[in-house]
Amino acid sequence: MLLHLQQKPHFVFFLSLIIWSWWSFDGVVSEPQTNFVKLGCSQYNVSELSIFSDNLNITLRDLRAQISNQSKHFATAQAVKGNNPAYGLFQCRNYLSIKDCLACFDFAKVHIRNCSVAATGARIIYEGCFLRYESSGFFDQNTDAGNNIICGNQTIRNTTGLSSTVQQVLTNLDIATPRISGFYAATKTPVPNSNGSSIYAIAQCIETLPQVGCQDCLNIALRNFQICLPNSNAKTYDAGCFMRYSTTAFFADNQTININPFLKEGGASTKKKAIIGGVVGGGSFLLILLALFALYRRSTSSKRIHRGDILGATELKGPINYRYSDLKKATKNFSKENKLGEGGFGDVYKGTLKNGKVVAVKKLALGQSKQMEKDFESEVKLISNVHHRNLVRLLGCCTKGQERLLVYEYMRNNNVGTFLFGENKGSLNWKQRYNVILGTARGLAYLHEEFHVCIIHRDIKSSNILLDDDFQPKIADFGLARLLPHDLSHLNTKFAGTMGYTAPEYAMHGQLSEKADTYSFGVVVLEIISGHKSGESKDESEGEFLLQRAWKLYDRGMHIEFVDKTLDPNEYDPEEMKKIIEIALLCTQASPAARPTMSEIVIMLKGKGLMENRRPTMPVYVDPNFNPRRDSSTSNNSSSSNATASTIVLSGR
Repeated sequence: MLLHLQQKPHFVFFLSLIIWSWWSFDGVVSEPQTNFVKLGCSQYNVSELSIFSDNLNITLRDLRAQISNQSKHFATAQAVKGNNPAYGLFQCRNYLSIKDCLACFDFAKVHIRNCSVAATGARIIYEGCFLRYESSGFFDQNTDAGNNIICGNQTIRNTTGLSSTVQQVLTNLDIATPRISGFYAATKTPVPNSNGSSIYAIAQCIETLPQVGCQDCLNIALRNFQICLPNSNAKTYDAGCFMRYSTTAFFADNQTININPFLKEGGASTKKKAIIGGVVGGGSFLLILLALFALYRRSTSSKRIHRGDILGATELKGPINYRYSDLKKATKNFSKENKLGEGGFGDVYKGTLKNGKVVAVKKLALGQSKQMEKDFESEVKLISNVHHRNLVRLLGCCTKGQERLLVYEYMRNNNVGTFLFGENKGSLNWKQRYNVILGTARGLAYLHEEFHVCIIHRDIKSSNILLDDDFQPKIADFGLARLLPHDLSHLNTKFAGTMGYTAPEYAMHGQLSEKADTYSFGVVVLEIISGHKSGESKDESEGEFLLQRAWKLYDRGMHIEFVDKTLDPNEYDPEEMKKIIEIALLCTQASPAARPTMSEIVIMLKGKGLMENRRPTMPVYVDPNFNPRRDSSTSNNSSSSNATASTIVLSGR
């Protein structure tokens, strides 16, 4: 789900203070559980609002009934009538009473409506509870790609004792909680030499996560807590887990759990636990280094991370590490019969794992460099955390010697190019083609603007847009260009672009920005509409390439002449088709600054009617032979006045 994070609503904060009062019972401080933490809203809308609204209301009623009637702190529900199902999940802190849980749920149910009623999903986090709904299943999702941490203001005098005790307490919770049924643990631990002070701490994961999902989420929380020491309390919130410690009791002593048996299970000899133990036992100097690093990461967390930077990847869930022998067997020793295709980054093979799951295995051909080896793990971890319905999911990786393999979800319907230019040419109707255009735009908008790291694809083309069982598009190979040395990647077009699709400023000068992907997207849109390939001239005698022909027909007001003749004219609206052609030409303008962003393109594609305020200027063409010359053609059409005088045409003649 794509989320826009909202600022803390002051009315929610102050209202929560009115509704909830502070009080103490048996030494336990009760707090306002509806203090607001975060709201996230999907940018997409459902197709049938009335059906989705009915399903959502049913789902929310079911969630509340489970909390009230079955005294649950965690509940899931779903209503799947029609084509717009609604899935819901609610969790409150296990140390709260059911009455407090219900109150928090009722509060969340009201304020989650601050998102659009047509949004396909939303989630809201409060001090005491978490509510989320989606139009598709999400119950096994474990992280929000970096959680929210709140440090208390108070510190205690026994700084060293507090820090070391908190480190040990949180490490123990990190190890034990995923092994406990229900993924919840609460402990009370005395602080040495502190005149009776204790650390109260809890850890909690969403119960529908796999064990490894809970572990991964808590690992992130454990690392993030370094920033708060030696504060006397801190809390970290995520879409998959919650962790908290305090020197003040926030639950009763009789709610504690003996986690020692779960610490012994499997021992602490694994590599992961040894590393955590090293952090705890490494002394004050290491703690200072960790705190300084955490402070640096916190100072940069509010800024989106661009292109070459890999900061932030350490906050993400790592990919599955597959064994080379298993992948070799799954692909029948990477046999020709299992080969799905070839690309600039390597060959792709179909594989069937031991559990019967079919995957696509890419053998990377990146060459060798010390920098690549250094960055590989972080970059693959980053890519594996990119989740969007229009992006191919990276499941895991494998490293053996100098070989590096990536394992992706398998797409049965191959790529868009096979349906435009291959043996299946002409078999996609207009609705399917439009869905490919819109879905690809959404996927790129996510990579550029909505994932916490800005990822530029660099090689958008028809063969890199795969189709799932329902012919919905999924962009492949995103992020792979990040594995190349940053000072060389633009020089090798085999890896970083394909002529005919590559933006001229990138192909000729190595000037890279998100607008390079925008240019390539515009070319792909023209291919989808026309059914012709960009790099092939329509008429050898004239040497007219696709982009040239598109501009010429637009310039003459003859847009519809550009449309694939295999399409049924009754399937599309001519005015809508004209608009989409103009959007494609906006994407391929000479100036990168003049091209729209991908989020703007999504809005334009979904909007009704023609664009009154934006007119494309003459595009720049780059052909496979890469031979420049100026275009000597002129036009009498009034729209020619928009053409830039310095536009270069690369025609291959």
